Amino acid sequence: MSDWLNSLPSAARAYLESTGLDEVECVIADFPGIARGKAVPAGKFQRLTHFHLPNSIFYQTITGDWGEEAAQDGFTEPDMILRPDMETATAAPWADDGTLQVIHDAFDQAGDPIPLAPRNVLKRVVELYRAQGWEPIVAPEMEFYLVGRNTDPAKEIVPMMGRTGRPAAARQAYSLTAVDEYGPVIDDIYHFAEVQGFEIDGITQEGGAGQVEINLRHGDPVKLADEIFYFKRLIREAALKRDCFATFMAKPIEGEPGSAMHIHHSVSDAEGRNLFTGEDGAETDAFFHFIGGLQQHLPSVVALLAPYVNSYRRYVKDHAAPINLEWGRDNRTTGIRIPVSDPASRRVENRIAGMDCNPYLGIAASLACGYLGLRDKLRPHELFDGDAYEAEDAIPRGIYAALEQFDAAKDMHEVLHPEFARVYSIVKATEYDEFLQVISPWEREHLLLNV
Repeated sequence: MSDWLNSLPSAARAYLESTGLDEVECVIADFPGIARGKAVPAGKFQRLTHFHLPNSIFYQTITGDWGEEAAQDGFTEPDMILRPDMETATAAPWADDGTLQVIHDAFDQAGDPIPLAPRNVLKRVVELYRAQGWEPIVAPEMEFYLVGRNTDPAKEIVPMMGRTGRPAAARQAYSLTAVDEYGPVIDDIYHFAEVQGFEIDGITQEGGAGQVEINLRHGDPVKLADEIFYFKRLIREAALKRDCFATFMAKPIEGEPGSAMHIHHSVSDAEGRNLFTGEDGAETDAFFHFIGGLQQHLPSVVALLAPYVNSYRRYVKDHAAPINLEWGRDNRTTGIRIPVSDPASRRVENRIAGMDCNPYLGIAASLACGYLGLRDKLRPHELFDGDAYEAEDAIPRGIYAALEQFDAAKDMHEVLHPEFARVYSIVKATEYDEFLQVISPWEREHLLLNV
């Protein structure tokens, strides 16, 4: 192997030793979290130090349209410089030939990080922590559905067919038998993850028909966001291999629970001690300040945690998605949960984020709320005891209302970056306008002849 191949992560080297290398996919995440970039022959990649893409990839909506007014100097599409982060190099084990994927970071032509790039947004938030001598740690949970192939958007999404010849059953949370129904897909997910060097902490059946949860080990926020970015593609490929679809929509099936990306947080000091736990094992002021930051600032970033009109279909009372900002101990009805743990592992779980969010932006937004709580020494409301579904709603219930709160949150803009906040809001508003041009079956059923 040449020098650059020898410097790859061990999993990538092991993969290439068995397959050889034909192609490198140079990728970067846009606002929705779609992998954009270029595929280049291995020989050409070896000679490259960077490549170019237009900055307009960050002006695109999920439909492929453009928020052209986001470009203040006119829609000229200047090139960004994309440089590889070789620590992210990993296999694409579903490819026919030896293929590596490498995440790239985006810079302008002066060499400064592009503030619109979601990975740069998260890096900015992490650096704010480190400037204070803090090290943020996250552990994400990914929920998703395995569904039947859906090639006609006019048709409802249905659960995938299990090995028994029946559709995957709902309301079978934590059932190992239910997981066995789609065992081949799970086996491929494990296999692809192992080849790519990713460690899965556990896989469980959730409450929905064909709904699965994958837990990842705790660690560095950027590294974990990279893994979720890769995992979404990995899981989709495993599903396609078994003639079904994997979807990360927040609410793909009517009447079934939505899919969340629960985020567990802790913060350590320079010596690696958990800031949330004192020397006597008790909860610290920092622990309460972090919770206070989530309570005060989460409403302003719901537009990042729930970025689509479909996202708000998940926020239904008594359907496993809290719409409150209460905090509770080992209470899954609260929006902010304190899991059972020993003092050294004390952490705070944000249960508001949807699995449809961009992992870089979702984790950045959640950490930004905690950062502002720590910085400003915010205090939380009193501990909630009981069923928090009876508590007061505390988050915006639609994308337009969420964007209004996001636009007004100037302190949050300074943490994430004002230019990112400006462009993100324009792109999401454009996306909402696109949605409003589509007439739904509900409208045709109930309004056509009745109004």
